[in-house]
Amino acid sequence: MKPVIAIVGRPNVGKSTLFNRLTKSRDAIVADFAGLTRDRHYGNGRQGKHEYIVIDTGGFEPDASSGIYREMAKQTQQAVAEADVVVFVVDARAGVSAQDHDIANYLRRLGKPCVLVANKAEGMLQGVQLAEFYELGLGEVYPVSAAHGQGIRDLVEISLAPLHLPDPDESEDSSDKSVITLAVAGRPNVGKSTLINTWLGEERLVAFDMPGTTRDAITVPFERNGQRFELVDTAGLRRKGKVFEAIEKFSVVKTLQAIESASVVLLLLDATQGVTDQDAHIAGYILESGRAVVLAVNKWDAVDDYQRQLLERSIETRLAFLKFASMHFISAKKRQGLGPLWSSIAQAHKAANCKMSTPVLTRLLLEAVQFQSPKRAGMFRPKMRYAHQGGMNPPVIVIHGNSLEHVTDAYKRFLEGRFRKEFDLVGTPLRIEMKTSHNPFAEKDES
Repeated sequence: MKPVIAIVGRPNVGKSTLFNRLTKSRDAIVADFAGLTRDRHYGNGRQGKHEYIVIDTGGFEPDASSGIYREMAKQTQQAVAEADVVVFVVDARAGVSAQDHDIANYLRRLGKPCVLVANKAEGMLQGVQLAEFYELGLGEVYPVSAAHGQGIRDLVEISLAPLHLPDPDESEDSSDKSVITLAVAGRPNVGKSTLINTWLGEERLVAFDMPGTTRDAITVPFERNGQRFELVDTAGLRRKGKVFEAIEKFSVVKTLQAIESASVVLLLLDATQGVTDQDAHIAGYILESGRAVVLAVNKWDAVDDYQRQLLERSIETRLAFLKFASMHFISAKKRQGLGPLWSSIAQAHKAANCKMSTPVLTRLLLEAVQFQSPKRAGMFRPKMRYAHQGGMNPPVIVIHGNSLEHVTDAYKRFLEGRFRKEFDLVGTPLRIEMKTSHNPFAEKDES
């Protein structure tokens, strides 16, 4: 088992910068903006032979009684409960605050191994300027600079020392290709975090009735019927004109990156809002990325029969380009319709990684041409000779022949339907590429 290090502290002391430094990544959003991180954020780190898990948390207010700050405090308390050691970050330049005392009191009561870290300490005399932090009663103060990387190696050694870790087994293989990465995407406040919390059976993510609660793409490990998943709760995507804060711009990038790196994307729609332009934009991006996709309409219990008919018609017209995707009507809050979602997710993943043999593809192609030939373009009629698979996730079929640049989009859709039916490609985009053979003697006719 990897040891777990939780990073806690008041807002804007550099917790996410330290997280990125410890994990050697840029997974956590960093900006000069208080209250940016809101959920627990997990990452893997390694120093020498030892690997560890780091948890980044939001600004901690132990005594918060209501609102989003209470939800953030619950997230931090759960992170501390999961951790083997707590790294308490304070701001060396701002000095001790009343909130630092509150957090220190909370950590002392828990009795867990705790390391007090003074961040932003580059160029400081540690004996004089850090003396005031000893009044927090947590022992030695360790100066670091997360932004510049000073003192980070010593910090990891100090944090792991109380755990007396055995030497890890070198034969362990941490890479596992059987894990399905599932990104839950959609507009703000459609119920993405609520759905993941319902699956997990705990309040793992901040679910709050306020658009934009999730600002990062949060990854959560999950297992169901022996199949392991990584659930990615993405920040809600808004139209570019609606993205005012710089933080939200970062979150949009994180969401798009999460979609691109996912094996399957669950596109969540809001039944009470209908299909908006933004839903169509997100769906279009998923299609461009070539991700396998499953459609789910949340809050289905909150609309009447007439609204349901309008919504179904709207999906058929506005999201017509996702006809290949399975569609489910669910209620995340009431746990309705969630079971069939998993079979569609597994089916979409299987289709995206389908292997198609060249003889079968060529046979299907020639049968399709016999049934309906492509249209003649001037003097030439496109002639298709054979087909083979050119890639997976998404599946790519490459067709070779002559004058294929004249093949119409309608005929490509006809071929796509044939291939989809034969290989049961439900839930994944399918790309068809045409490779035309050129006559090497064509240019020599002039001479």
